[in-house]
Amino acid sequence: MKDATHITHHVTPVRTYLIVFLTLLVLTVTTTKVAEIDLGEWNFVVAFLIAITKASLVVLFFMHVRYSTSLTKLFVCAGLFWMAILISITLCDYISRDWQYLPQWIH
Repeated sequence: MKDATHITHHVTPVRTYLIVFLTLLVLTVTTTKVAEIDLGEWNFVVAFLIAITKASLVVLFFMHVRYSTSLTKLFVCAGLFWMAILISITLCDYISRDWQYLPQWIH
């Protein structure tokens, strides 16, 4: 009888989950506090960077992509690439609308 191949899985320590959880909580509070500050055009940029950081932590640790196979990482990257395409198409449509950028005195 042949030995069955054993697939080993990475066991993440509870300490790592707690650190990631606390980091997510801090980033959530940071998002709330930054929303109360008027940064002008930078409000969106700061909020988006915090959101990307939080999403990355969730994907890497809670969805176990950090310790997954290369194929899983490829599919995650492909999904992110597809989302970037969709967002860029939407932004191209939004930016190309001239009526939003007309001076106030024309209306």
